[in-house]
Amino acid sequence: MADQATEYMRMEAPPERCYDVVLDFERYPEWVADIKHVEVIERDDEGRGTKVAFRAAAMGRSTSYTLAYDYSDAPHAVSWVLEKGDITRRLDGTYIFDPADDGGTAVTYHLAVELVVPLPGFIKSRAEGRIISNALRELKARVESASAAS
Repeated sequence: MADQATEYMRMEAPPERCYDVVLDFERYPEWVADIKHVEVIERDDEGRGTKVAFRAAAMGRSTSYTLAYDYSDAPHAVSWVLEKGDITRRLDGTYIFDPADDGGTAVTYHLAVELVVPLPGFIKSRAEGRIISNALRELKARVESASAAS
């Protein structure tokens, strides 16, 4: 059974900027600490990555996984499902970008994770919390620094 977590963070940038940063997969190694390599395997007619392979650091080792992206609710949301992974059975998620009245964005990140190897609940919870918190903090830093520079 997959464990699920959802977290929210406010970004001082418009939703379009948040969306653009999330879709710039090849640049993830520049700003996502645990991502070591990204390759966009397939793109849709708009040039967005529909199948993306990642190599990341996880729990003291390297892991590889491929995600299939869904843009049916874009640019309001971007979703993905795990296509294949070496230590994950499920790694499905969604970013939702809700505009704020002052030009910022409320970003919600939902993630469902199931590992191939069973782990004690407290270790899984700690890992999921770290994944989501780091993802949102790193996205916020990237989006806001890029917004300030433009």
